[in-house]
Amino acid sequence: MSNPSLARQRQDDDPVRPLAEVAKEQRPALVRYAARLLGDADRAQDVVQDALVKFMHQDAAALAGKEAEWLFTVCRHRAFDLLRKDERMEGMTPAEADGIAGSERPPGRALEDAEIRALLLEMIGSLPPNQQEVIRLKFQNGFSYKEIARITDLSTGNVGFLIHTAVGRLRREWTATHGVQF
Repeated sequence: MSNPSLARQRQDDDPVRPLAEVAKEQRPALVRYAARLLGDADRAQDVVQDALVKFMHQDAAALAGKEAEWLFTVCRHRAFDLLRKDERMEGMTPAEADGIAGSERPPGRALEDAEIRALLLEMIGSLPPNQQEVIRLKFQNGFSYKEIARITDLSTGNVGFLIHTAVGRLRREWTATHGVQF
């Protein structure tokens, strides 16, 4: 005889299930992040796969609330390990990286929105690499300054400075080019 509430409780107590859900949810963002760091979509997939395998072997309780931060940190470290090994640091264009792992944008968006996004991504691509990274972690992935600091091994103050400097530059360039502020 089976008890549905007991079966549901066992399923809720299973730490692998939530980790699997987090992994599935974070995978597209991790692939884009790794692709930008590595400049190579195939290697980004490999880096993310490595991070996800390590993730699935973690204690879910120990990661509670910090799963995405943990994944991005491990992914970043693995990507930099590969870059150090290859002794190369070439980037991917924003358009190439955004096309990887599909788009979360709903179809039928106005052409104007797509053009504005492309212009902003191009402008972000012109920032120094450290500013690009913190801007993407903050605004594309929604991490806090403290989380970005832990992911990048920078101080929280340095993260804030980089974001402030980058946003100021983007704002000035946008205003100079388009005549309107954002």
